[in-house]
Amino acid sequence: MTTMDNRQVSEIITSLQNPRIKHLRVLQQKSAARRKEGLFVVEGYKELMQCLDAGLQVDALFYTPALMSSAAQELLLRVSSSRCFEVTPEVYDRMAYRGGTEGVIAQVEIPVRTLSGLTLGQHPLIVVVEQVEKPGNLGAILRSADAAGADAVVVCDELTDLYNPNLVRNSIGALFSVPCVSCSSDECIAFLKSKGIRILTAQLQDSNLYYDTDMRVGIALVMGTESTGLSDKWRRAADAHIRIPMLGKLDSLNVSVSTAILLFEAVRQRTCAAETGNS
Repeated sequence: MTTMDNRQVSEIITSLQNPRIKHLRVLQQKSAARRKEGLFVVEGYKELMQCLDAGLQVDALFYTPALMSSAAQELLLRVSSSRCFEVTPEVYDRMAYRGGTEGVIAQVEIPVRTLSGLTLGQHPLIVVVEQVEKPGNLGAILRSADAAGADAVVVCDELTDLYNPNLVRNSIGALFSVPCVSCSSDECIAFLKSKGIRILTAQLQDSNLYYDTDMRVGIALVMGTESTGLSDKWRRAADAHIRIPMLGKLDSLNVSVSTAILLFEAVRQRTCAAETGNS
């Protein structure tokens, strides 16, 4: 049989019991398998193109011609034909974690990213999150970091792995566009101190209003969980404690919302400084 790009397909996968399909579904469901094999699952044309543009390697691509847009067919030209496998629409429907993914899903090699490998600007803008456990929150934080042009997101003492399908989905590709590193809090603190990057911890106690804090220099915005906040080690390591004023009856915001507010305050200050020549 010949597909739309004239490659020969000797077999079309028609069963969920096919070993390749079973393997992909294990990667979707089990973080231990992702860590052991160094593979994770990405769905959708846009996200997969961002993977490739970021230099990530596709281990296996599964596709259904009947569901693919003409744009999605470009993926078949960028992935080795020996790593592409056609599946029936029925099998794809059971494989896909979400709808509207244009008939393409792949297992991708997890990139090796370290603190020492980060490329930082003159005045770095870094987001640090400690023990944030909800994949949706981490995905939203990555999207805000991308929009604000942050240099990196560092996940400390992680409670959810960076390649959880919910995180990949909620980041809408920001996981690939923003350098993202996982490490311990101790490692991150030592790295920031060695680079002269000011540590700003978001906390209610003993803190100043965020817009009264200079964010034009190299900074790391450190965010904790909504339930317990930051650990004492981060509070002690901080160069400044900052808070968002709370005018209602509640005393906390969703961590992804708080992160976005602080990121764009940094963007505002830096933009104003650049316009007035005070950068």
